[in-house]
Amino acid sequence: MAASEEHIIDLKHVSKRFGDKVVLDDISLYIRKGEFVTLLGPSGCGKTTTLRMISGFLAPDEGEILLDGQDISGIPPYKRPFNTVFQRYALFPHLDVYENIAFGLKLQKVPEDEIEKRVKRVLKLVSMSDYEDRDVESLSGGQQQRVAIARALVNQPKILLLDEPLAALDLKMRKDMQIELKEMHKKLGITFIYVTHDQEEALTLSDTIVVMNEGKIQQIGTPIDIYNEPVNCFVADFIGESNILKGRMMRDRRVAFIKHEFDCVDEGFGEDVPVDVVVRPEDIYFTTDPAKCQFKATVNSCIFKGVHYEMWVDTDTGYELMIQDYDPYPVGTEVMLYIDPDDIQVMHKERTRNVFEGEMVDETHVEMLGGVFECLPQEGLAAGDKVRVETKFEHVDLLDHQEDGVIAGEVHFLLYKGDHYHLTILTDDGDHIWVDTNDIWDKGDLVGINFAPKDLKISKRDEA
Repeated sequence: MAASEEHIIDLKHVSKRFGDKVVLDDISLYIRKGEFVTLLGPSGCGKTTTLRMISGFLAPDEGEILLDGQDISGIPPYKRPFNTVFQRYALFPHLDVYENIAFGLKLQKVPEDEIEKRVKRVLKLVSMSDYEDRDVESLSGGQQQRVAIARALVNQPKILLLDEPLAALDLKMRKDMQIELKEMHKKLGITFIYVTHDQEEALTLSDTIVVMNEGKIQQIGTPIDIYNEPVNCFVADFIGESNILKGRMMRDRRVAFIKHEFDCVDEGFGEDVPVDVVVRPEDIYFTTDPAKCQFKATVNSCIFKGVHYEMWVDTDTGYELMIQDYDPYPVGTEVMLYIDPDDIQVMHKERTRNVFEGEMVDETHVEMLGGVFECLPQEGLAAGDKVRVETKFEHVDLLDHQEDGVIAGEVHFLLYKGDHYHLTILTDDGDHIWVDTNDIWDKGDLVGINFAPKDLKISKRDEA
């Protein structure tokens, strides 16, 4: 974290739409001076849109963006004290390294001796001092990226904006550049705002990570907080490998999952309430001591991953868990396992069932989600009544062909929860339906959707 707690950037209730699509949905965020902040999330989550609004290339539809407490919405990009480094470096092929870096300063009519001093300083900073006369097209991808960063830094920006700047590099070069960027940030002391979809990159570089999904901020925290204490299943699944499981909080510091009870450190959830539980694969331990064993399992796969072995085990209660360990256990080995209380992360469930708004068509049909579904006869309800429809996750019927369902959708997100899959289905009308299933689906699969009449619980909606 930066030594100063003073905010340099404040986003207050910012929203952005492109046509009917909400790209950013009422996000609020502050960034401290000197901080390295990473906006992290999958494609389409809104992270690049956020960066482009900070830089001034896009304007928010709602909300404010403040720089040092002042609204900058009316300031064009070229007058903002920011510089951006893009995934595509946009270097001038007809200019050498020195001239590429000096280009912006010459446009500003900075004196030649000042240009030379500043260019040489940033070349040294990016370890390119001997390359000033080189043709940029003769440089490697990593060297070109350093030149692009130097060109941004030579303007002495208050904030450096980096939009997936390492995505075009190979793995080794990307890791080398991560180390160099972190060192540059320490030397410069300016604010870095970095966009990536690469979780490892975010964990390596950042003081603060902002995890985004579907236009909303899911969690803000240090890399350690984000990894060890995810606030929901999306964050737990997106950041590193996880075992994400249905659980039940029995009481403070005691939780049940995989049909066993465990001590934990979490409190304040209540008694006998449904929760989600995250256990990282490196936090499940093998033991040979029966007194320490909490549950037993059989190894069903063992793969060497370079640093560790990744094993999948079938527990004695019918769940499948991933374990990472430095020692391999052959397939078929019966093992004894335990989990320390500190390594169990309990999370509030975001939802326990599907809830939709609908309208009765007649006594045995309800309109919702853009379709008309059959239901059991509803006494006391008449055509036109506004209703609330509930159904359990496991009572959604997914069909192989879209035309076989009352409505159609696409598998938008999926989680493996040890003994079943939890899916998010995005309907053609843009609604979300959550499904628990033992069937194997892939993200992007197109499905038909139906409900059995007996599985719809309908009640009159309070219009007040």
